[in-house]
Amino acid sequence: MEPAVELSDGEIRLRRWRTDEAAALYSVVHDSLDHLARFMPWAADRYSEADAVEFLATTEREWQDGEAFSYAIVTDDDEIIGACGLMTRIGDGGLEIGYWLGKPHTGRGVATRATALLVTEAFRIGANRVEIRHDQANERSGLIPARLGFTRVGSAPADLAGGTGIHVHWRLPAPDLLP
Repeated sequence: MEPAVELSDGEIRLRRWRTDEAAALYSVVHDSLDHLARFMPWAADRYSEADAVEFLATTEREWQDGEAFSYAIVTDDDEIIGACGLMTRIGDGGLEIGYWLGKPHTGRGVATRATALLVTEAFRIGANRVEIRHDQANERSGLIPARLGFTRVGSAPADLAGGTGIHVHWRLPAPDLLP
């Protein structure tokens, strides 16, 4: 089953990326590079408009192929303030969640609300578990799975360079799989 192209809880809205949004994506990333580069390897070596175009093309292909389902986090007037998504890369019926916000939009619960929407959607489309990984130094990112009832299951070397090189790993089983 494919996820919905738009999700909302009445406060925040997630919508599937559009391929014509490179300029807006570039702007929000560029304006927050100092905030993002520490923990997001894709933002560490600058971020160009070409990177934004490539990202949007990749999200379109991945959605069509069922590999990942990426969303823009937008305001009521459709301003892009961040991104999040569901990724199939953990295999065996699970979905991994990733998220980031532009610096001016942090600390307001937006990432937690977006993640809650993704968790609900992941289980609606049949995931048997949802997982989140974040750099161990990114304590604010770690608050999100803790708030949403995930269990910390360990830490391991990160797949990608950046940050401390150690990822903290969280897991939430589907409600029907809970003990």
